[in-house]
Amino acid sequence: MNSDIAFHVHPIDGNAPSSSVSREIHQILARATEVDGTAPLSEQAVKAVDAGEEVVRLVATESDRVLGYVAIADGMAEAVVDPESRGRGVGRELVSRALDVGSDTRIWAHGNLPAAQSVAARLELHVVRELLQMRRAAAGPELPDVVVPDSISLRTYRGHQDDAELLRVNNAAFSWHPEQGGWTDRDIAARRDESWFDPAGLFLAFEADSDRLLGFHWTKVHPAQGSEPAIGEVYVVGIDPQSQGRGLGRILTLAGLHYLHSRELSQVMLYVEADNTAAVHTYTKLGFGNYHVDAAYARGV
Repeated sequence: MNSDIAFHVHPIDGNAPSSSVSREIHQILARATEVDGTAPLSEQAVKAVDAGEEVVRLVATESDRVLGYVAIADGMAEAVVDPESRGRGVGRELVSRALDVGSDTRIWAHGNLPAAQSVAARLELHVVRELLQMRRAAAGPELPDVVVPDSISLRTYRGHQDDAELLRVNNAAFSWHPEQGGWTDRDIAARRDESWFDPAGLFLAFEADSDRLLGFHWTKVHPAQGSEPAIGEVYVVGIDPQSQGRGLGRILTLAGLHYLHSRELSQVMLYVEADNTAAVHTYTKLGFGNYHVDAAYARGV
């Protein structure tokens, strides 16, 4: 770190910060979200502020005050700087230190805001991945009916007995995905224990008259926060690679969208890789439009 910088960047010892540091980090997250119009950390990263043995956490402090925070897990870093402390090089120093944790570490820029682009330019980082957030009004355009062929049985989640097949299909469908792939029973259980989990919103498509899962659509409803109304999400759509080409993605997506529509939500959102042109095309035909983009930056080779 440069000697002329008044703040200090240091690791958080142990598996979680102290209660006072944790409180300051969460306050910074709230302020940044309000100022920027988008959350600086993903939901998983917010939870990892206070729990997680395999998370590297760094804070930038001045005296006893927290100015910024960055966490690195599974090769992905996410950072936030207090809006009141921006323009002092805090973000640049946090990102630089985070990228030093591993040679392949990447840093998410949620919303890819101008401040993040400026930090990336100064550190000579380049975009290696883009994740689109798309949205559509829940009430329109009108959704097509769900048409399920006789060869497919569509139902909702019935409990633990569905977990083995759900994991098998998830890990096959997302074997390439750095966050979604490699799930275990713990990942399913953690989401099942969330307050938002609703078994009626988890749709499963089976081969007719069998227990073989072909694909699933896990929906989610984010509760209202402040002035922001509740919003539905196409959380995960996973198709067994051996079952591609049967229209399962459309069937499952529509089933979930009809369910979210029944919840009387104003909007539905989803995330999709920007280079997944087939999925982007499908969602566009269903009335989704681009809302914002998250970019992952990395150092050059």
